[in-house]
Parts: sequence; C-alpha cells; structure tokens
Amino acid sequence: MFETYTLKQTAEKVVPKKYLRVLGSYALRASSLLYIGKKYECPCCGHTSRKFASYGYNTRENVLCRWCLSLERHRGLRLYFYEKTDLFKRDIKMLHVAPEDQLQKIFKDAPNIDYLSADLDMPTAMVKMDITDIQMPDNTFDVIVCNHVLEHIPNDHQAMSELYRVLKPNGWAILQTPMRDDAETLEDLSITDPKELERIYGQNDHVRTYGMDKKDRLEKAGFEVVLDKYFYELDDEIIERYRILREDIWLCKKVVNRIVAVSL
Repeated sequence: MFETYTLKQTAEKVVPKKYLRVLGSYALRASSLLYIGKKYECPCCGHTSRKFASYGYNTRENVLCRWCLSLERHRGLRLYFYEKTDLFKRDIKMLHVAPEDQLQKIFKDAPNIDYLSADLDMPTAMVKMDITDIQMPDNTFDVIVCNHVLEHIPNDHQAMSELYRVLKPNGWAILQTPMRDDAETLEDLSITDPKELERIYGQNDHVRTYGMDKKDRLEKAGFEVVLDKYFYELDDEIIERYRILREDIWLCKKVVNRIVAVSL
C-alpha cells in the first residue's frame, strides 16, 4: 500500500506541483469515508476521524487530515492564533506568504482581517510575490504569516529583511520552519542535486534546515524574537486529539521605541 507522500511524489512526475494540493484534496476527501470516527479532530476544518493519513519523506503516521490536508503545523497554528493572539480581536492588515488552504479560508472569512495572500507560483495565492523583493511600501502589515517558507530561499537574510521592512511598527510575524536540535543551521548552497537535497533536508526544494542560530539570523534582520512555548503548555489530551507537535513558535516582533542604555 502506497503512503500518501509516495503517491504525491509519483503524481509530481505528471502533474505540476502547484496543482497537486487541489487534486490531492479531492482524493483524500473520498478516502475519508473509510475512516469515519470521533477519536481525532481537525481544528482547521472541524472534521473528525478515527485516524489521519500518514505523510512525509520519513513517514509520520496519523498526521494528515483527509478533509482539508492540514498537518501538525497547520492545526497547531489554528489553535495558537485563536488562543494566544489578537488576530481575530481587532482590525488587522495581514500578509500570508505561501498560503495554506486550511488557514487561508479562516483568514479570508474573518471580518476584521484585511487579508492578502502571496506566492511566486501558487495558484491559490491572491498575488504573485517574491519575498526577497516585496513590492509594497514600508510598514504595510500588522501581521505576517510565513509558515515553512524560509527553508526554500537561498538568500534568507534578504527575505527576512523584506518581511521586517513591510511589517508595521509593533506588528508581529510567525516565521516557522523545519528545525534541527543543533545550535547551527545545516546549509550548503552549493548542493543542487534534487536527490541529495531530499536526502539531507527532507525535501528536494529545501536548501537548509535551521538550527537555533535562526534566532541570530532573524535578529540581524531587525526582529525581536520570542520563542513561545504555547504547545508545551497544552495538555497531552489536546496534543493527541488534534495531533499537533510540541515545538517553539517563532514569534517575531517589530519593536519600536526601544530604550537603549548608554554608558557615559
């Protein structure tokens, strides 16, 4: 029996990658009839199941919602946005980079959010955008969501700097990426062979896996970085019910009027 990720790899050989999300959603929704149950719940779409689908280069069991294709990171952020942020509590101008369908619908439907999604070639994005060269004025957005994008971009410093530039003073951004436990980022931009990239980074379109020095990179671009431990505070029952990961949330702020001590 093929795993979901294996089917995805096979399909990519005949279908442009940017269209697979739409096609995959129809196929998995049909299969959800075989897994009717109440044990697990997706907070992105509200559907329940006796088991999620497996997914990943290194297969992860029970992680992919068959109805909306959410993964652990999507379901976790859905909870975080509602429980820990002001995203749905005030008027917000928001940029969503490489928009996940599961989250895009939620943001679009929120009456308080002036929403813009952007990507280089994703057909579901509202505008085409290169985040190393964002054609927007300084201080445009209150909130930016850029989830699992920076690991794809060779010049990540330029992308981080651009995201910082278009964020409003006192605005905040969620800049999640795959992480490794080591202090240093694993990166070699001279590697271009797709098989080698997949072997090292887990996907053939990744160019690095960040270590904890990601914080230094973000601070160099201007951000004040908070590693929010929200997922570690959740009960085990919630973690299992929604099938989410305990990981740091990279909350990046554009702080103004900092008080700097000066020695005389």
